[in-house]
Amino acid sequence: MFTIRATRDSLADLPRIETARLSIAALRPEDAQDLRRLTDDPAITAAVDFLPAPFTVRDAEQLIRSGARGQDRFLGAWARPAGAPETGTGTSPDPAGPDLVGVVGTHLRGPGAIEIGYWIGGAARGRGYAFEAVSAIIGLLVRRFPARIIVAECRPGNVASWGLLQKLGFRDTGEEGHRPGRRLLQRS
Repeated sequence: MFTIRATRDSLADLPRIETARLSIAALRPEDAQDLRRLTDDPAITAAVDFLPAPFTVRDAEQLIRSGARGQDRFLGAWARPAGAPETGTGTSPDPAGPDLVGVVGTHLRGPGAIEIGYWIGGAARGRGYAFEAVSAIIGLLVRRFPARIIVAECRPGNVASWGLLQKLGFRDTGEEGHRPGRRLLQRS
């Protein structure tokens, strides 16, 4: 007799994605200093409730290690050098560009959902990087986990993020999120 085991969803092996301007890949231990530099910004630590302020290198290392079990994965979005060819997805974790401009978090929620969240560094805000990075990650998640819905939590007062999520196809579910002051949005 043999045993059939159900496959378990995991975010541990998400491939690198290259877009027109970004190289997006799982954050690695050697990215901790860049992650600290990007994230230790009161505008970011105040908006993302699980980030401590100040955000230290040790905090960055812990955030990166949190992806080891495959339930959560934080992906860095690096600006690609101008004129670099767009190659789609790949398995190499090495980013093509030197500047970490943002982070996209992916989180398995129960048996049927994946939550996304993101933050963009101050100098990169307002340049379309969040839309480019999050839409690329959503495309990957939809292909990889077709049976899961994609959700996000956002404060209604965060006009920029709320608008971006709506532009990406998310709609307010009418439910409160798990985090204080946030609403649950679901991608249609």
